[in-house]
Amino acid sequence: METESEPYVRLATLRQLHQVVAELNTARSLADTLQTVADGVITGLGYELSAVNLVRPDGDLVVAAVAGSAGAEALMAGRVGSRASWERRLSMGERWGDLCFISHTEGWVLDDDDVPQWHTAGPAPRFPDEWHPMDRLFAPMYTAANGGGELLGVISVDRPRNGRRPGAWGQEALQMYAFQSAIAISNARLRANMQRALVRLERDQQALRASEESFRQAFEYAPSGMAVAEMGGDQHGRLLRTNDALCRLLGRPASGMRRYSFSDLVHPEDIGTLLRTSAEGGRAELRLARRDGTYVWVSLRNSVVADTADGPRFLLTHVEDIEERKRHELQLAHRASHDSLTGLPNSAELRARLGARLCSRPPGSMADAYASSGTLSTDPGGPHVFRPDANEPFDGLDGFEGAPPPPFDHHVHLVAPADGPADDGSKGLAVLFCDLDGFKSINDRFGHNTGDAVLIEVARRLTSGVRDGDTVARLGGDEFVVLADGLGTADAQDLAVRLRNAIIPPIRVEGRAVRVGASFGIGWASCGMSAEEVLESADQRMYVEKRSRSKANRRAAG
Repeated sequence: METESEPYVRLATLRQLHQVVAELNTARSLADTLQTVADGVITGLGYELSAVNLVRPDGDLVVAAVAGSAGAEALMAGRVGSRASWERRLSMGERWGDLCFISHTEGWVLDDDDVPQWHTAGPAPRFPDEWHPMDRLFAPMYTAANGGGELLGVISVDRPRNGRRPGAWGQEALQMYAFQSAIAISNARLRANMQRALVRLERDQQALRASEESFRQAFEYAPSGMAVAEMGGDQHGRLLRTNDALCRLLGRPASGMRRYSFSDLVHPEDIGTLLRTSAEGGRAELRLARRDGTYVWVSLRNSVVADTADGPRFLLTHVEDIEERKRHELQLAHRASHDSLTGLPNSAELRARLGARLCSRPPGSMADAYASSGTLSTDPGGPHVFRPDANEPFDGLDGFEGAPPPPFDHHVHLVAPADGPADDGSKGLAVLFCDLDGFKSINDRFGHNTGDAVLIEVARRLTSGVRDGDTVARLGGDEFVVLADGLGTADAQDLAVRLRNAIIPPIRVEGRAVRVGASFGIGWASCGMSAEEVLESADQRMYVEKRSRSKANRRAAG
């Protein structure tokens, strides 16, 4: 079962991985790109040493970049390993997806081959997944996903900072990074070719004609989308020319593309991103519409080219399909913020959602009552909402003089309903803390598989018993939390009863029926409280309710 800190570690790793992947395409040359790939392994993936081995035209691999050790760089940089030796290495060891791991117990046979390497001897591992100094891990870079296409090179890594062999999470991150690195290297080569073509365009007429043909071929046969658009005038942004790759990506014919500009094709939510993207060197990640009405995530990179030395200028846009990367990012983000067993939001996501509704100012403070122009809704029990359209002047508060407090950002404050048996009609954000009764005995008697099945079914019943906008989260173990906004005291009590009644019916697991009960504590979120304080309040009320029900059961039994 995951520790409570693991989601935070995953989120931090995801942010680092996203950052280093974003930096791959910022390098200005192929050499800078290769060094950025090596550095990204150190800064984003948690290894102390990395090397990028690039396939040369003759098929052999040269060490093009090293990061993490000046000594290793001095020994390995620029040295060449034969293709046969590399193919031998990539055929050995364990396959972790596209990755190749060669344990020190097997890799000693490679010590004397011609592949540049940097390894030191060390003691035997103390536990099964401890990293040994002679272990080897390789991440091949291919031109297509899942090991398809041409081999561009191999990333070799060593010495994980945590001293352990990477688990499934680390393996997937390294594999995804290798695929993105292959794209960055291919794009760097493409940009280098385009830059050489653009330089030739500025020469005399004879060189210009040769360069135009080179540009045409690079444009037409580029593996990723390319487009030329007008700059300036009434037709600014209109597409003049698109290559076959872009037409295939969007499912549109070249003749039809000339009727559009990118602003006509961009997703409505991304139009602002497109408008903020500069023409010279601008880049953006946004969604473009396909012919069938669906959208695809792309990365746009702009540059300005001139038809002749003094002729009109055009916008050259490189369009890269990043749908796969975005899907991976969403999947990784979902896994980091949701419970792997039940699929519910986990503890970190619950605290994030709850914290987003809270602020540090307690309801009723002067800053909530007035802003520079406006008044406060005085609806008893309703949310404290600043109304900027009110026309009443600020006359001060009793005991206060001078200028009004600074303008407020229209935050809707959460106020807990009055505490007491009577429902005063006010509404708030109810926090229902649920602890299962009798779950431990099921786990002990029938095993964890049965316990997991019970948790999954309880999660399903809780989710089915709330509204679409409510949140059901698994806090950990057999504890769940429900966030339900817009409820009064009686509403929250009725919801707790409905959810308890939904949990009580028998749950069938592997042919047997098991039962669990549930104790609910009802807390209320209120500005001025932290997320931890809100959850602790609901937790304490749950234990009070659990003890009171236990005493009632004992009296009934007696």
